[in-house]
Amino acid sequence: MRVANSFIRESGTETPATRTVLERLPEDRFSWRPHHTSWSLGELGLHVPQIPGMISQLVTPDVLDNPPQFQQRAAANKPELLDARTTSVNNAKAYLDSLTDEQLMATWTMHAGGKQVLAMPRMGMIRGIMLNHWYHHRGQLLVYLRMLGPPVPSVYGPTGDENPFVS
Repeated sequence: MRVANSFIRESGTETPATRTVLERLPEDRFSWRPHHTSWSLGELGLHVPQIPGMISQLVTPDVLDNPPQFQQRAAANKPELLDARTTSVNNAKAYLDSLTDEQLMATWTMHAGGKQVLAMPRMGMIRGIMLNHWYHHRGQLLVYLRMLGPPVPSVYGPTGDENPFVS
């Protein structure tokens, strides 16, 4: 079995939960932020579905010199979030499907300001940073939902609002 298949399968199992979280975000609260230093619901809401597609942009070159400065805009509405998720996941799947095991095990390096700041196998960057980054920010959205009042969906197990193990 190719190593990339495990990433593709994982993405396939995480994507429905991400869609459910995005569907729960109240459009009328997209400008809300829990703290003045936090992203707004609309900014974080758009960042989450974009993360899978960012995988290919960041890890395609063997060396990423001076990564671009990231500016996150806010989503205008829920259809934009859901469309971004579909496009992003499809792009990530196509990229991952194109990788050989050798490419996944090759060292990926990032330089900033002329200094090496990261060096790891490409698969480590995908698994340890990009996918975990996706889940981390989706978890933040769950906290935002709790604070705003919509029911918090089950992602990995019961929440105070849903229990998938009880009928």
